[in-house]
Formats: sequence, C-alpha cells, structure tokens
Amino acid sequence: MKMGVSLLMAAAAMLGLSGAASAQQTLEQVRSRGNLNCQVGLPTPGFYALAANGTWSGMDVDMCRAVAAAIFNDPSKVQYQSVTSAVRFTSLANGESDMLSRTTTWTAVRDGQLGLEFAGVNFYDGQGFVVPRSSGITSARQLDGATVCVLTGTTTELNLADYFRANNMRFTAVTNENVNVLVETYLGGGCDAYTNDKSGLAARRSAFPTPNDHVILPETISKEPLGPVVRHGDNNWGDIVRWVLFGMIEAEEMGVSSANVTQMLQSPNPGIKRLLGTEGNVGQGMGLPADFMVRVLRHVGNYGEVYERNVGANTPIGIPRERSLNALWTNGGILYPMPFR
Repeated sequence: MKMGVSLLMAAAAMLGLSGAASAQQTLEQVRSRGNLNCQVGLPTPGFYALAANGTWSGMDVDMCRAVAAAIFNDPSKVQYQSVTSAVRFTSLANGESDMLSRTTTWTAVRDGQLGLEFAGVNFYDGQGFVVPRSSGITSARQLDGATVCVLTGTTTELNLADYFRANNMRFTAVTNENVNVLVETYLGGGCDAYTNDKSGLAARRSAFPTPNDHVILPETISKEPLGPVVRHGDNNWGDIVRWVLFGMIEAEEMGVSSANVTQMLQSPNPGIKRLLGTEGNVGQGMGLPADFMVRVLRHVGNYGEVYERNVGANTPIGIPRERSLNALWTNGGILYPMPFR
C-alpha cells in the first residue's frame, strides 16, 4: 500500500513537472504563431475602442501593442479577442489568449485560486454610480430602494451588494454579462442607476447621446486596481508583461518618450542607459533583446503618452491625471515602477 501511494505521488510529481515545463512556452508559441493573442472587452471608449475600419485603440489595447512591440518590433502583430466579463478568465486559462488586458481588478481570489497571475496595475480605479441628472440624486446614499444595472460575474456586482448591505439599504439588481445591453437598459429607463468602475462610467457616458444629461455621483465605493493578466505557471511570460508595463512608467519618470527616445540613446544617465539597453541587458533573462523598451517607446510611447491620448483631460473621456492615483509617485500619485536594473 505504501509503495502504491509512493508511486502515485511520484506520478503526480512527474505530471506537475511536465505541466510546468509545457507552461514555459508562451513566448515561443507567440513567436511561432507570429502574433500575440490579446483579450480585451466589448468595445468601450478609452480602454478598448473599435473603429469602423476594425482598428482597436485604448489604454488596455496599448498594453497589448506594447508587448507585441517588445517581441516583434511591430505593435500591429496582435490578434484581439473581444469577450464578455463572464468568460474572460476561462478564455485565458484554457489558452485561447496569451494575456488579458481589459480593465480587470486584481483580487486575492483571482490571483490565488483561478490559475491566473496579475502582471501589475496600469490604472487605479474605484467603483461609482451614474444616474440621470433629471433624477435629482446627488449622492449614492439616496439610492435606497433603487434598481441598479450591473455587470454579472464581476467584482462590481459583489461591491454593489456590499455597499448596500453596509449602509442598510435595499436595491434590485438588473444583471447582464453584456455591457452594451446594460447601458441600453439604463438609457431606456430600465434601471435608476448604472454602476461600474468610474473610468468605465466616464467612458460610457462620453458615448451617450446627451452625456450632460447624466451625472457620476461623488462616492467611490471600492478599490479597483486594474491591470494585465497572464496564466499562472509561466514565470518568464509574466515577467515580460510586467517589465514592459514597468518600463513604460519608468520611461515617463525619466523623461523618455516616443518623441525623444532616439536622442536618449546617447544619454549618459545610467538609469536611462539600463532602460534603453545601451548598458546591461535587462531583456536577456526574459528572452527579449536588450533594446526591447526602445521598441515599446518608439511604437507605443511611455505611460503618460498612453494615458493622455486615450483617457486624459483633453479626450472625450476627460479623466484628469494631475495628483490623481494614476499620477507618478513623484507627482502625488502612486504609480511607482520597480527598479529597472
């Protein structure tokens, strides 16, 4: 009996090693395929918007483009997969996509129980509510008894229940996994309020027929650290996505952008030299060339460039960055890249 148990344990261990070995192939698979399979959400302004000509754009789309640029020196080598919140984790876990970049909140359960790994945070957010201006509602505390539209299978749904329970308030949820259906329900008067991350509310409101007829309430009822996700088990692939993100933040901090990256190759600054690969070779251990961040910056830009062109104050989304959580740590925010050395 002991021998049988030992053999079973050995077999399990061998299967585990085999699984680990096969998991260490994402970069090779992506290169062999010739493109990155990157999962985004249903078209949403600012984060993953789809133009009439089939071109994707947005903050999370730029994360996909940046990883493709690091690998191929070509940000167009991305196959975008637009999926609902309900199936995103399954699609990633079963190998249909190489990474997930769709305003996904980093939580303990997702990180520890779903076979996933969060590579960092590219947007710090929080959940809120939007209501018709004509309702006269000015605070979430006035929503007692309200009907609220909310995406199913999300932290948004859980936070909604927590907020109302904590404040001894009642609500009726109108759920759907398709954000477009929920928005149409809200605009059609099928619910009193629509709840989502505040960035998502701003993005959706910007596309309403009359955006000024709707108000985002002041309360923020949750913490929503959003970032790219990969499958657990391929540490090298996780490192690639993580350090592309950190590199974009580091570049902004050091003043390196798409406009000046070529000139910055001559910089004597040791930090810039390491970032751009003219000194040391950060990319070597990840299977990337020494200048992988030069590729990213030339084709996509630094974090600040990505933010401002997609969701910044001068876009229809209009989310000011100055002294917000998404400002650099040197400017009153909490964006803090790990040392690039």
